[in-house]
Amino acid sequence: MDFINFSYIDILDILMVTVILYQVYKLIKGTAALNIFIAVILFYVIYLIVKALKMEMMSTILGQFIGVGMIALIILFQQEIRRFLLHVGTTYVARSRNSILRRFFSGKDSVKSRTVTAQTVAEACSNMAEKSTGALIVIGRISSLQMYVETGDLIDAQMNARLLENIFFKNAPLHDGAVIILNSKIHAARCVLPSSENMAVPAYFGMRHRAALGITEITDAVAVVVSEETGRISYVENGKLENNITPDRLKFLLENM
Repeated sequence: MDFINFSYIDILDILMVTVILYQVYKLIKGTAALNIFIAVILFYVIYLIVKALKMEMMSTILGQFIGVGMIALIILFQQEIRRFLLHVGTTYVARSRNSILRRFFSGKDSVKSRTVTAQTVAEACSNMAEKSTGALIVIGRISSLQMYVETGDLIDAQMNARLLENIFFKNAPLHDGAVIILNSKIHAARCVLPSSENMAVPAYFGMRHRAALGITEITDAVAVVVSEETGRISYVENGKLENNITPDRLKFLLENM
């Protein structure tokens, strides 16, 4: 039977598909999309078996579902597809501090500006952590954050630790929401961020942590959270959270983001 004759190309093909499926699984693990993804894989496997056995009627019926279903899947998994492409771009462009591509796409970003941003944010978060002042700070890289900037109030001020602390002061009118930092400037405050849908997020994390996870899942921005309840500082990147870090550790992470 022809379908069991494997060549080296077939083996390479299977390995590549396996790697892609594994990467997709890592992106949607812990979300509601995982169950849908498993169901789609099972459905496709059944289609391949039916086709290999040359069951013409079943192959035609399942083939029609798959043909129409691809469009539906793109719509259904648009957020996961975006995260996957963003993950690839972040890995090969944004993570390389000195690459030509990074300098091309984010020309204003420099070692000096990152150092200023890191030092200012770390100082402000250290002071707010001591006073248990809740804070949510988003630092943009290459992805556009304009749609989230528009939900808040434009500030466009130079980096200043005292200003950040004043924004998040409990009775300040701008404290409820996120501050977005772009090109080493405090660009906007009181911004609304998307909340993470990851069901694996611990229940003790509040809405600030979920919002920090949410924005880093769909953009290449990084987020810093100061817990109002515990005073702990958290760093979030690529949908992954590092909790209870020191100001020095935060400064190091921001300088090397």
